[in-house]
Amino acid sequence: MSDPREPAAGGTVPDREPDVALEQPGAVATEPAAASASSSTTAAPEVEPPSRWHTMLHQIATGNAIISVLAVLLALVVGAIMIAFTDEKVQEASVYFFARPGDTVVAVWHSVSGAYTALFQGSIYNFNRDTFAAGIRPLTETLTFATPLIAGGLGVGLAFRVGMFNIGGRGQMLIAASVAGWIGFGVDLPYGLHMLVALVGGLLGGALWAGIAGLLKARTGAHEVIVTIMLNYIAFYLVSWMLRTPGLLQAPGSSNPKTPAMKETAIFPSLLGPQYNLHFGFILVVGATVLVWWILSRSSLGFKFRAVGENPNAARVAGINVKAMYVYAMLIAGALLGLAGVSQVLGTVTTGFTAGIDAGIGFDAITVALLGRSTPWGIFVAGILFGAFKAGGFSMQAAEGVPVEIVLVVQSLIVLFIAAPPLVRTIFRLPDPAATTRRPRPIVTKEVKAK
Repeated sequence: MSDPREPAAGGTVPDREPDVALEQPGAVATEPAAASASSSTTAAPEVEPPSRWHTMLHQIATGNAIISVLAVLLALVVGAIMIAFTDEKVQEASVYFFARPGDTVVAVWHSVSGAYTALFQGSIYNFNRDTFAAGIRPLTETLTFATPLIAGGLGVGLAFRVGMFNIGGRGQMLIAASVAGWIGFGVDLPYGLHMLVALVGGLLGGALWAGIAGLLKARTGAHEVIVTIMLNYIAFYLVSWMLRTPGLLQAPGSSNPKTPAMKETAIFPSLLGPQYNLHFGFILVVGATVLVWWILSRSSLGFKFRAVGENPNAARVAGINVKAMYVYAMLIAGALLGLAGVSQVLGTVTTGFTAGIDAGIGFDAITVALLGRSTPWGIFVAGILFGAFKAGGFSMQAAEGVPVEIVLVVQSLIVLFIAAPPLVRTIFRLPDPAATTRRPRPIVTKEVKAK
C-alpha cells in the first residue's frame, strides 16, 4: 500500500498548505489563487480631499456654538410672533385683514420693531439721551444684571462638566449672602479689609453649603439633585427665620424681615462713578471666568474633572479618586454661586436684603450654563445676553406696553431649542455632526500566498 504523502506517478510534490486568497469585503478575485505566486494590489483612484474652507464651514455648521446662536434667533422670532399677537393695534388691523392687508403688515412691523428697539435701548445704548454718558447707562445696567448670572452660571456649568446637576444655586446664594451680609453690617473693620473678609466669608459659606451635597454623593451615593433641592428649602427657611429673629440678621428696632444696610467699608466700589450701578463685582466675575477656564483647560484638576464627567468608571480605573472629585467640584461650584450672592448684598442691594435676595438667579444660572454649553467664556457671553433681557425687558414694557412675561418666554424658548439640537438643524438644514465627511478608502484586492 502506497504512502499517501508520496507524489503520484509523473506528478510533483504539492505544497503542504494550499494557497489562501484574502480579500477585503466587497472585493472580487479575478484570478484563481493557484495562478498567482506573489501578492498583487489593485487600487481605485483617490478622491480629492475637501478644501480648508469646506472643512472650516463644516465644523462651524456642526459645532455647538452655531446651535446656541440659532436657538437665540429662533426664540426671538417666536417672541416677535407673540408680541404681534398681543398688540392691540395689530388686533384691530387684523379685523379687516382681507380688505386692507397692508395695514396689518404695517401694524405688525411697528409692534415688533418698536419692542425690539426698546429692548436694545434699554439694554445696550439709548439714542434718545443727550450725552454719551447717559446713553451708555443701559449697557452698565446689563452688566450689573449679568454679574450674578455669570457667577452662578459658572458654578452650575462647572458641576455639569463633572457630571453633576447642581440646582441648589438658590440655597448656596442665600447662605453666602447671609454670611457676607452679617459681616458687612455687624463687624467693624478698616476699609478694604472689611470688604475682603465679607467676600471670603460669603465664598466659604456657599462652598460649604454645596459641599454637603458633594460629600453625601461621595459617601452615600445620594443623588445631588434631590439633596440640592432639599438644601434650597432648608437655606430659605433658615435665612427667613434669622431675618425674623432680633440679634441675628434682623435690623435692630425693626419688625420687618430685613437686614440693616451694609457699612460703607464693606461695599464694593463703583467702577464708573456714582451715577452708574456697575460695581467691582463685575471685575470679580471676569476673574472667576478666567480662573474656571484655567482650571478646566490647563490644570490637572480640570483634567480629572473632565475625565470623571465623561466616564466615572474609566476615571476610577485610571486611578482618579472619583469621590474626591465630586466633593472638590461642589466646593468650587458653591463658591462661584456664593460669589453671585455676595455681589448682590455688597454691590447691588446694599441697603439691606430679605429672603428674596437671590431673585431667581439660582435657577436662571442653569439656563445660562446650558446656553453657554458649560464652557467658561460661553457662559460669560450667555450671562451678558440674559442680563440684557432683564435690563431691556422693563424698557419694553414701559415704552411699548409689551408684557414683561414675553421676555421670560423667550428665555424659556432658548432653553427649549438648545435642548433639541436636531430640531434646530432640521429648521436651518444644517449637516448632522455624526455624518462626518471622510475620504473614501480605495478598493483593494490582495492575494496572499500563505507560507
